Amino acid sequence: MGRLVVQEIVTADGFAADYDGNFTFTQKLEGPVEAWDRHQFEWLDGVSAMALGARTYEIFQGFWPTPASAGEIIADKLNALDRYVFSTTLREAPWGSHGECRIESGDAAEAIQRIKREASGAVVVWGSLTLAASLFAAGEVDELRLLVTPVVIGAGRGFLPERPQRLALTGTTTFDGGMVELVYDVENA
Repeated sequence: MGRLVVQEIVTADGFAADYDGNFTFTQKLEGPVEAWDRHQFEWLDGVSAMALGARTYEIFQGFWPTPASAGEIIADKLNALDRYVFSTTLREAPWGSHGECRIESGDAAEAIQRIKREASGAVVVWGSLTLAASLFAAGEVDELRLLVTPVVIGAGRGFLPERPQRLALTGTTTFDGGMVELVYDVENA
């Protein structure tokens, strides 16, 4: 059975996107990110599936299964993952030459429970702020991985439900350019 991991890139003041849902703060990052890329490459060995909201799917499918991602060291591993898209409007979700993604249009918590049962490794939610918030609220998230960037934006969108949530720090790693990864086990009561 897989663990559900939410991995988000956030600003130093805790926002995962601006108010419009855009991730333009990542464009303010300076310096190399090779150490982060290598870290992700190694971490993906324990991941077997990704779950994306419709908007994040649109962003990802426009890059990862295309020739534009050829220089990215994680591209092959990411493209080989089982893919689930949570959407009530999409009828198909192609992933370039890698086939279709499975569309989940019902109850997100029930779907993720089934996906976790079927997974041989971790199931990761990237971006997908609304989906991540709903899975936190349902008590389905097992691990939170935050890549904190040295950027502040003052206001924006988060992804956590509006209730207290206990976390247990299990790891920290610093990377080039002042980025820090914080890894937490989520204590679901």
